[in-house]
Amino acid sequence: MKMKNFFVLLSFVFLTFLPSTFASENESIISVGEKDAKITIKVFSSLTCPHCANFHKEIFKKLKKDYIDTKIARFEHHGFPLDLAALNAEKVLNCFKNNKKKLNFLNEIYEKQDVWASGADINSINSNLIKIGKNHDLNNDTILNCLNDENLEEKILNERIMANKKYSIQSTPTVYVNGKKYEGKHNYRDFKKVIEKFL
Repeated sequence: MKMKNFFVLLSFVFLTFLPSTFASENESIISVGEKDAKITIKVFSSLTCPHCANFHKEIFKKLKKDYIDTKIARFEHHGFPLDLAALNAEKVLNCFKNNKKKLNFLNEIYEKQDVWASGADINSINSNLIKIGKNHDLNNDTILNCLNDENLEEKILNERIMANKKYSIQSTPTVYVNGKKYEGKHNYRDFKKVIEKFL
């Protein structure tokens, strides 16, 4: 599917399904950390976005060690696919029922973004996603079912629409810390300063 067709599909979901699926917003969030943590970090990402991968690799792992594992902060990944490849990766991500496995898959998706997202067409990209999914104990049939699941696609796109409506997202990643948009550089030193202000 071309980019133009992707956004036509997105508009169709908005016009057709929004009234009945409003309540489904945020059902597929990946969350790491305590629910009652003092700090909540929301990251709206497209899985094919290089800046999103950089944010995850440069900030998340250190953040997890210093603030999430110590029960100070909670991290949330909110899928915000900007193209069909990112949408399909988000579908596979939602195949997992276990939050830890979701996170492990997300980590690999970002680590290997240059590899899986560089397929010649969507079929080769899907094949790459299947290979990564199998690394995390998903079988071929389960992954294919998720990739072909129209209800799952509807849910992901609806959540994207709702996030855009609520947070006015102009680019990815868009990051909020305790409800305030993070405008700083994507390095851990600067991000840590913002975290510390809430402590």
